[in-house]
Amino acid sequence: MKPILTSVAALAVLTGCTGDRTGLTSFYREAGAVVDSGNFGNATMNNILVQTNPEEFALNLNRRFSEEVPTTVNFAFNSTALDDQARAVLVRQADWILQFPEVRFKVYGHTDLVGTDAYNRNLGQRRANAVVDFLVAQGIARSRLEAAVSFGETQPLIVTEGRERANRRTVTEVLGWVADHPLVLNGKYAEVIFREYIASAVPGKTIAGVSSEFGG
Repeated sequence: MKPILTSVAALAVLTGCTGDRTGLTSFYREAGAVVDSGNFGNATMNNILVQTNPEEFALNLNRRFSEEVPTTVNFAFNSTALDDQARAVLVRQADWILQFPEVRFKVYGHTDLVGTDAYNRNLGQRRANAVVDFLVAQGIARSRLEAAVSFGETQPLIVTEGRERANRRTVTEVLGWVADHPLVLNGKYAEVIFREYIASAVPGKTIAGVSSEFGG
């Protein structure tokens, strides 16, 4: 009985190999006869998302950005100056952003609760502007960056009337697509990533911060 059972098992395996299961190529078919089902890798998945649901792709890309790069920089009290730690974070952001020339980014400015609402809105805006200026100095086109209308003191991470460094921050996020960018929807997403990754492998540049007047 064992030889018979073995033959049956072997026949079952061969039958499975010649079946039409998605993603498997038969021994009796030419290479590429079975169309990729979307599980080939991230490049295939990203191309599909770019060409079918750009909004969902932007959300996924923003999630990846926040996982791989610090998105927040902090400021001294009443200041828009970028210290060494802030510049180091922004160099990492710039290196990441340079890999995606078809994507736009937005910088949101925040303050702590010290000072008037109007002053802090202006201060938060200037902080966002300082970050955008720094990223532009790293080689990113200004058209791909937007310094958002400041949230001022309206979205504190830590609710306190006193000085709080954690609240004095900017946050960089994926905004969407560059309008009419030729690399969007042309099926060359993996090529874009690879080329920009190589091109971004240069020493980062830094610029001095910009000081401000009085506020949180």
